[in-house]
Amino acid sequence: MKAAAIRRHGGPDVLRLEELPDPVAGYGEASIRVGACALNHLDLWTRRGLPGRTTTFPHVLGNDIAGEIATLGSPAEDLSLGQRVMVSPGISCGRCRACLHGEDSSCRGYRILGCQLHGGYAEYVCCPLANLIPLPDGFGFEEAAAFPLVFLTAWRMLISRARLRAAEDVLVWAAGSGIGMAAIQVAKLMGARVIATAGSDRKLDQAKFLGADHVIHHYRDDVVAEVKRLTDKRGVDVVVEHVGQATWERSILALAQRGRLVTCGATTGPQGMTELRYVFSKQLSMLGSYMGSKAELLEAADFFFARKLRTVVHATLPMAEARRAHEIMEASEHFGKIVLVP
Repeated sequence: MKAAAIRRHGGPDVLRLEELPDPVAGYGEASIRVGACALNHLDLWTRRGLPGRTTTFPHVLGNDIAGEIATLGSPAEDLSLGQRVMVSPGISCGRCRACLHGEDSSCRGYRILGCQLHGGYAEYVCCPLANLIPLPDGFGFEEAAAFPLVFLTAWRMLISRARLRAAEDVLVWAAGSGIGMAAIQVAKLMGARVIATAGSDRKLDQAKFLGADHVIHHYRDDVVAEVKRLTDKRGVDVVVEHVGQATWERSILALAQRGRLVTCGATTGPQGMTELRYVFSKQLSMLGSYMGSKAELLEAADFFFARKLRTVVHATLPMAEARRAHEIMEASEHFGKIVLVP
């Protein structure tokens, strides 16, 4: 099969289109003929090399996949050859205490397609049958591939971890990112008021289109001052933090009494300065969130299939242009998702 693979860590130039053996589905698995694969920042980190994690080369990136079932390693009553599916990107053992409590991402054996395992920058990919979500008619591979990882992450952050309630105020950083795009919609779905930030007027307009009630230019405006103005000096109940070092201190300052900061990433760096007096005097909560469970993805997918959540595809490129796709993401030129097709 053709795949956009890496044979060493480095910049976008390490991505090369090459021939690799077709994956073979084992018992309890399926091989998927990839129809589309969406990019995530995790692809960039995996390509560059993650501290403490060893990558076996050649490696195929790509966490978010939609396509057709090519082969079944074992029978499955609700799945058939040629069926159109969306793939849940997280794979866990299914037997440990964490898995049996529905906490897949806390499983000690948790792995993500495209990160620890071969992913979707290829014509075929293998995954467990439990990771396959049938696609209803009317959903294209590109829009389906743009859904799983970011909406699962946003759903877990806001619903499972922050316990977002109707009429609460939410600050979403970097609305143009996949997480930002998803978090705006999930928060609005729950009846919250959303304040979103972005780094260009075009992205601010797109954030409004997705449902943001107020928008702030995070390079031009004082984000904390604007949040306080919009909330009558109160602050927000929840901050969706996925930027990291560049925004961490402002995230804490933007919170109301008993506010919750929920974080899933550190795109700009892992070190965050925290003024502890704010934390205890305002009784703040700091919540970490990592991916989510298959059950949480199915909950979010119900709203996607009902057209109450929607993906935003910035660009669709052929798999041979994976390098260009990475360059677009690294330059933050996109709003929403960048998708590769074989």
